[in-house]
Amino acid sequence: MIDAIAFKFQTGTQWVHLPEKYGNWRGVYNRLRMWALDGTWERVFTALVAQADAEEDLHWAVAVDSTIVRAHQHAAGARKKGLRTANRRTTPSDAPAAD
Repeated sequence: MIDAIAFKFQTGTQWVHLPEKYGNWRGVYNRLRMWALDGTWERVFTALVAQADAEEDLHWAVAVDSTIVRAHQHAAGARKKGLRTANRRTTPSDAPAAD
């Protein structure tokens, strides 16, 4: 069961594409959900951290995802008709010609 759950999250596959060797995907999903709701995962994690700390084998590694997602130019507020030109300076016109 744990191998099936680990496989799903390591590969990012959808539940329905879980290999047959792990059994019915609905059973795996339901077990994961039940364990999350009843606090089983938190207890397992706490026990593993306590054991590693007692053995002085607790070394933290931090991983940072540096994925960049680019938006379409229109989503970023880009102009549709090319670059914007500098504003033209307006000057008052001369007085109208006398008739």
